[in-house]
Amino acid sequence: MDSALIEQIVNEVLKALNSTPGEEKKKEPAAKCGEKLGVDDYPLIQRRKDLIKTNTGKGIDDINIENVMNGSIKPEDIKITADVLLYQAQIAEAVGRVQFARNLRRAAELTAVPDERVLEIYNALRPYRSTREELLAIAEELENKYGAVMNAALVREAAEVYEKRGRLRA
Repeated sequence: MDSALIEQIVNEVLKALNSTPGEEKKKEPAAKCGEKLGVDDYPLIQRRKDLIKTNTGKGIDDINIENVMNGSIKPEDIKITADVLLYQAQIAEAVGRVQFARNLRRAAELTAVPDERVLEIYNALRPYRSTREELLAIAEELENKYGAVMNAALVREAAEVYEKRGRLRA
């Protein structure tokens, strides 16, 4: 058997083993003509500054004390974007940090969820704070309202584990 074919098969098996049940591939942001980022692009702020944009379209060089003082930088301008987190996930995968990349992808999904709601969900996920039904409702909300498929799968998994371990609110 061809060694390149064996390597391809092994890589596909490893990728399948590292995926979360219910996880769908999210569309990666286009860097430049669909290129994938890798270790040579890290750190982004030094090597790929062109990719770092705020939610309002400002570049990283626009974030400076002068613009803060004159009011042209708003709180929304200093929040990390889903695209930047997805770029970082690509780099993490390129160096074999698959779990870290998955965490970055989940974080990217959460950028669509209001901060207050993220904190409410965090508290709901603590042991004995929620019923199974409440957790499943959160999962549905994450998936259907915010498109946070990976996070929804994680909350569903938490509901199952909490049920098995007796950690749900009565």
